[in-house]
Amino acid sequence: MCEVRLSEGSVRVQMCGDQALFYRQALPAGCTARLTVLLLHGIRFSSENWQNIGTLETLAAAGHRALALDLPGLGQSKAAPAPASVGELAPGDFLKQVCEGLQTGPVVVISPSLSGMYSLPFLFQHSDLVRAYIPVAPICTEKFSEDQYTCVQTPALIVYGDQDSQLGEASLRNLSHLANHRVVVMKGAGHPCYLDDPQTWHKTLLEFLQMLS
Repeated sequence: MCEVRLSEGSVRVQMCGDQALFYRQALPAGCTARLTVLLLHGIRFSSENWQNIGTLETLAAAGHRALALDLPGLGQSKAAPAPASVGELAPGDFLKQVCEGLQTGPVVVISPSLSGMYSLPFLFQHSDLVRAYIPVAPICTEKFSEDQYTCVQTPALIVYGDQDSQLGEASLRNLSHLANHRVVVMKGAGHPCYLDDPQTWHKTLLEFLQMLS
């Protein structure tokens, strides 16, 4: 296990009116990161949740660069307007600009709930920048066709809680068309399954990342 260095910062995104978006970062100290993991969040959450349950430190201790972003208008990114209206999918270029600003290279994207409006367009439009995709009952999965899903070769780990009978199962029906995926159902967990059982979440996450690196 690596020693961990924590920091906070901001990245400017032109699609948000050149506003600064807040992020938290955890790095393995004294060694080169194996993978860069970009953590997004749902509408009632922020990057702080990933810090509170230890996901940032867990990833960095395992040798990965972990970046948790506060999405536009949420957390400490309150001043930034959303890059698309409520009824539209956010353009895939939004996360592309985030990755360019943070100089990440290809990233593993962890995308719960609301963040599907950002991560799914990014996955379909810029798959070369997505090392792997970890959706956790994201929204907007119905906006894409079965053919679009089957064309994506990016490794995917679909995670949801077995108590999330609405969005978890609905998103699975669409995401299961991804060509290269596996599914983990967390027992006794609800919509934010990672909060309900952080230990199982971290074990599942690290096992998947080990297969990639």
